[in-house]
Amino acid sequence: MIIVNISGDIMPNTINTEHFWMPFTANRQFKAKPRMLVSASGMYYTSDDGRKILDGTAGLWCVNAGHGHPKITEAIAQQAATMDFAPLFQMGHPKVFQAASALVEIAPEGLNRVFFCNDGSEAVDSALKIALAYHRVRGDGLRTRLIGRERGYHGVGFGGIAVGGIAGNRKHFGPTLAGVDHLRHPLDIARNAFSRGLPEHGAEMADELEQRLITLHDPATVAAVIVEPIQGSTGVILPPKGYLQKLRAICDKYGILLIFDEVITGFGRLGTPFAADYFGVVPDMITCAKGLTNAAVPMGAVIVRQDIHDAFMAAAPENTIEFFHGYTYTGHPLASAAMLATMEVFKEEGMFDRAANMAPYFEEAAHSLKGLPYVKDVRNLGLVCGIELEGVPGKPTARAFDVFLKCFWDKNVLIRTTGDIIALSPPLIIEKQQIDALFAAIADVLKSQKAVPETHTVAA
Repeated sequence: MIIVNISGDIMPNTINTEHFWMPFTANRQFKAKPRMLVSASGMYYTSDDGRKILDGTAGLWCVNAGHGHPKITEAIAQQAATMDFAPLFQMGHPKVFQAASALVEIAPEGLNRVFFCNDGSEAVDSALKIALAYHRVRGDGLRTRLIGRERGYHGVGFGGIAVGGIAGNRKHFGPTLAGVDHLRHPLDIARNAFSRGLPEHGAEMADELEQRLITLHDPATVAAVIVEPIQGSTGVILPPKGYLQKLRAICDKYGILLIFDEVITGFGRLGTPFAADYFGVVPDMITCAKGLTNAAVPMGAVIVRQDIHDAFMAAAPENTIEFFHGYTYTGHPLASAAMLATMEVFKEEGMFDRAANMAPYFEEAAHSLKGLPYVKDVRNLGLVCGIELEGVPGKPTARAFDVFLKCFWDKNVLIRTTGDIIALSPPLIIEKQQIDALFAAIADVLKSQKAVPETHTVAA
């Protein structure tokens, strides 16, 4: 039941929360004191008790152009009125082809074939299937091994959790894909604490791919390596200088496909269209989602090198399906319309340059937290940062989650936590005064922290 007052506003604490099983949430803790958002505009959410909440996380790393952009919402409404759905199995509609072309316009050179899906998890599973099938259609079917990275997040499909490396996302589900191994992650606080931008130390961690994993498994069996250029969901782990370049060179040496999971880093987060552009490293495939449609309609994509696509075309007989994969909602008309409008907004408003220009100010604000109680590390790049806190002994996640709750209830600021790490990734439209407000709120809460937070301990 929802109760609405005379002005049409939803009244707080009147929604029945019993039936919805919430994702990645401590359900019992949330439902004891719900945190409800009822509207959004620009940089702010509105809570059900009427407070304006500064969005420090772009929703979930995804609302890059700010909430409720009129050009995007209008495009969705017009498309819904024109054609709500069209199948893409043996049929097509114009906007999905236009959307693919618009994505290729900003993709790294050579990545010019697009396979659409519905979110980042599906993009990862699609990319892994493309990698495995690519080697098979070329007559190299022994390449079945996939390599991910510890603390990597690649969505929640069985492929994604197999190559992913966050223990909590894997431990309840038993064996996933066979023949998967993992690189160590490159986080090294002892040598790189409070780095501004890319860490100086640790590029040699990439050599493990060749020296340990490829040697152990035989390079002729390895199909693909998948990494996030920045490991976001695990708490913002940055690649050391030269690290990604080393991975690219090793994959080239052994004929292994390199996949960048850019679900978080795509569409301006680092001030460039993709992290691949920022680092000057072109992978063989990019998975993306989130900012692709400004999160207004779910959509994901895999952007692929043309010769990978062409291998499928050459291997299949004429008039037969070349790749047995797809989704009912692949290239959905509303998602395609939202994506096209989003790409126009990014271009017309110079969104990527705006993010690049704001990044130095964001960096200074982030590192102003150094020296505050329990701040163990601050790491940043572009408009993303991770603030790692000293945990409460015996109560993992309690410290950061306490900061999260106090920011929301006392400071009207939305942040995100993972473990005892605060992760910030605001909309790219953020202004300097809003950056000041965001970090001032966190600083005030940290200064007030007790040795043992009084709030519940919950999983991130």
